[in-house]
Amino acid sequence: MAYINLLPWREKKRKEQQQEFAFIAAGVAVLAAAVWFLIHMQVQGFIEGQEQRNSFLQAEIRKLDEQIKTIKSLDKTKNQLLARMNVIQELQSNRPLSVHLMDELVRTLPDGVHLNKFTQRGNELTMEGEAQSNARVSAYMRNIDSSLWLGNPRLQVIETIEAGRNRVARFVLLATLKAAATGEQTDGQENP
Repeated sequence: MAYINLLPWREKKRKEQQQEFAFIAAGVAVLAAAVWFLIHMQVQGFIEGQEQRNSFLQAEIRKLDEQIKTIKSLDKTKNQLLARMNVIQELQSNRPLSVHLMDELVRTLPDGVHLNKFTQRGNELTMEGEAQSNARVSAYMRNIDSSLWLGNPRLQVIETIEAGRNRVARFVLLATLKAAATGEQTDGQENP
């Protein structure tokens, strides 16, 4: 049988396989680097796009914050105007009240009773005066109690003083002014 030496052929084949493997490995490495580069660029594009959207949203948020500040200042101005309107409306509704009050004071005052001082704080009335007797002060209190505009009479002080031959009862009387709505309902009616 003939003897053939195959060693150089196997070495040559092995070198070719190694070169082929190195070429394929280099190709895979280049391909992996290219894929990594493309993925990196894609992700970087996504990040830049998101940053642009974020900056746009931040700018819009700043605009909305400015609008909110403007709205809050307008609300504050509106509330101030409404408060002024309410005060004006209250003053308008209470305007005829002083006329009714003075008229009612005259109507409820019985003969023999004179008022020296009259003060009003809100709906609270304080009347200081003199009467010929305690009974006339009681009659005055009954008149106030039956009045449409005045009510809740409370005698704070009463003292009898000798004035010459006559006796005079000095008094301090508290009363409340009834609600303006009650008075508005009776505006067209004659008080008894």
